Amino acid sequence: METSTAAPSAGPRLRRTLTLWDLVLYGIIVIQPVAPMSVFGVLSDAGHGHVVTTLLIAMVAMLFTAFSYGRMARAYPSAGSAFTYVGQEINPALGYVTGWSMTMDYMLNPMICIIWCSQQAFVFAPHLPYWLWAIFFGGIFTFLNIQGIKTSARVNTVLAAGMGAVVAIFFMVAARYIFGHPHDGASFFSRPFYDPQLFNSKAVLAATSIAVLSYIGFDGISTLSEEAENPRRNILLATVLTCFVIGILSALEVYAAQLVWPANQPFPNSDTAFTYVAGRAWKPMFAILGFTLLVANFGSGMGAQIGAARLLYGMGRSKALPQSFFGVVDPKRHVPRNNVIFVGVIALAGALLVSFGLFSYGLGAEMLNFGALIAFMGVNMAAFVRYHVREGGHNAIAPLVLTAVVIGLVLMPGSNWILLGCAALGLAIIAVWTPPLAGFTICFFLWKNLSWKAWIVGGIWMVVGIAVGAWKTRGFRGDLVNFELPPEEQEI
Repeated sequence: METSTAAPSAGPRLRRTLTLWDLVLYGIIVIQPVAPMSVFGVLSDAGHGHVVTTLLIAMVAMLFTAFSYGRMARAYPSAGSAFTYVGQEINPALGYVTGWSMTMDYMLNPMICIIWCSQQAFVFAPHLPYWLWAIFFGGIFTFLNIQGIKTSARVNTVLAAGMGAVVAIFFMVAARYIFGHPHDGASFFSRPFYDPQLFNSKAVLAATSIAVLSYIGFDGISTLSEEAENPRRNILLATVLTCFVIGILSALEVYAAQLVWPANQPFPNSDTAFTYVAGRAWKPMFAILGFTLLVANFGSGMGAQIGAARLLYGMGRSKALPQSFFGVVDPKRHVPRNNVIFVGVIALAGALLVSFGLFSYGLGAEMLNFGALIAFMGVNMAAFVRYHVREGGHNAIAPLVLTAVVIGLVLMPGSNWILLGCAALGLAIIAVWTPPLAGFTICFFLWKNLSWKAWIVGGIWMVVGIAVGAWKTRGFRGDLVNFELPPEEQEI
């Protein structure tokens, strides 16, 4: 603590040079302009074709959550994570639960990237089996991360620009295909939003729970608080604008895709469905877009693995995990080598389960969102406590009671349209009255609508984590585990 306090005066300080639009561009680069393409087929299958609708509903939930993240970044400008917000504002034990759910995300992210890259490579080269591609990508991720190779911000910007160009080309070829082929009138253009023959509210909500994956990463903007101009204003605006821009761009991408490939036509492979859509629009786009998504997921997989390794290193350094294994850094490469290998083995093992039908990209995405939605609910509640209870001086009972009523109306067995309409009205009132509670409520419903498989695996993960935490802290009375990523430039 003494070192960190003295650091600003002892050495050069970070310059506040990042404008609002610099922050938005950073957020778009982190999330990636092709974010919904990898999960398009999974969303289409789960939502009976209503991919646009699921992404727009998810955008609303993420806008409320982004607003809460942006406001909490004001209170904690140098350390920003759901673990910190919940632990400091509500309760340390609940902060631990939130941090443990985040750990699940860190461990699953490289796994689903290996699965997607292997599935796409298998489409390009089907003479090599999927399991061999999984071993290849799992091995190359681990090998490169052990070498200490880092992707610079400039490379990320170039990659994002390349992805943006590919997205623009896809829009052009999709428009040419759509208007160059006959269709059945105005209803053809509205079906991606609502198809009366396929619409099912439970299916749409279940798919929306997966669609959240397309937005994960916007909270990374808060890490730039010390380099942003007017951070109290711009971090909040950038976080919300990033979610909005990504949401609209994602909706346009999948809208065009659904017009090219209607929902009543099955995909050869749901995990790589968007590449087949692009190939139908223009044959060369199959390879162009497939390669673009492969590069995007390759970069995401490498970054996710080193992120998970750094988190485990932080936990090992604080003795939450065995320090002799997890809390050491390779003296030559300055990376947590043991953790990189550990995460690589876990990710590869999960990816290989796909060959036996025991795992899938869709299930991995749901499990990842199981943890992410817990964190999002925690951040929304932390923002409510800080800004609407402590600082606002408002009566917390009334909005909490209204929130409970809305949740009860939706969960009530045999809820009809009248009850659901009352719930929607109540949610609108909450959104105006206390936006964080609206974000919490929507995230809760998305979390509830995850598949039973995700609930079982996610529930086991949470029970194990809570049990370990209770044991390590003597019933959460001792020092809690630190789930913050250690500073990369100083520690790793």
